[in-house]
Amino acid sequence: MQTVKSLMKKLEQLGIDKQGTLLIHSSMKSLGEVEGGADTVLDAFSDYMKDGLLVLPTHTWSTINADNPLFHVGNSTCCVGILPELFRKRPGVVRSWHPTHSVAALGRDAEAFTKDDHLYDTPCARGSAWGKLLDRKATILLVGVDLKRNTFIHGVEEWVDIPGRMTDEHEMLYTVLPDGSQISVPSRRHCGLPWSEHFWKVDEVLVREGAMRKGKLGDAVVRVCDAAKTAEVITEMLKENPDLFSDNEPLHIPNCEAELVGVSHEAYLRNEARYKLQSELLVAEKQVADGERLLNHEQVIAKIREE
Repeated sequence: MQTVKSLMKKLEQLGIDKQGTLLIHSSMKSLGEVEGGADTVLDAFSDYMKDGLLVLPTHTWSTINADNPLFHVGNSTCCVGILPELFRKRPGVVRSWHPTHSVAALGRDAEAFTKDDHLYDTPCARGSAWGKLLDRKATILLVGVDLKRNTFIHGVEEWVDIPGRMTDEHEMLYTVLPDGSQISVPSRRHCGLPWSEHFWKVDEVLVREGAMRKGKLGDAVVRVCDAAKTAEVITEMLKENPDLFSDNEPLHIPNCEAELVGVSHEAYLRNEARYKLQSELLVAEKQVADGERLLNHEQVIAKIREE
């Protein structure tokens, strides 16, 4: 059974910077048995990060919309699990004012970190808390959930300006402050395909590029993401292939094609569009040179590698 002490020890073993910025996406049930339940987990996170900044998402995108446009900073229930819901109510925790993608923060610079999110008309603007994770070289800890729950990747897509991710028109939403005053927040919404359901595709690439590592916290498999390195890798991949997350198929590039263009398998994955074209050109040139247009792709690659 997990305790505050055992969970804090595991966080240290995972190499989490106690004085840095840590954002946590979580599944409480994935941790297994915890003495004292969810409050014990939050105590462990809070105590461990007492000299840094602890951040949890407190999203309300599933309930706040044109038909229900009032986001109450103090009372609106979040839609991303029990830990964020309990965390936002704790003493000293500051919640940002964004009507659909708010975060709650505790610790150093919590006020500054959460300030002004409501001034942006998109969910994860570069100047919002999601962009500040990059500025702070934060760590993103995924506890019992995978990359499909990593909102930061939505931010990277937004900053690269991938088309088709958000509505062109605005919904008129309102943030209601604890004193009852209202702030108008015209908001563009995520739209189109369930893009985040496809984020898992880059799991292997992030590990190979040193942007993410895996471990355990209690019974949960965890992913420890370096926000800056994650942004760097995914930005490069999206620039090469804006349709990276447009399907739910795994990334699969045969090692022979990577070898053909003289790069590592990881580099091929990161620059798939460019290297795929390069390998196809090499194959086409060989087919023309040898008059072997009837050979299939794999046969031509094998022939080139023999020379």
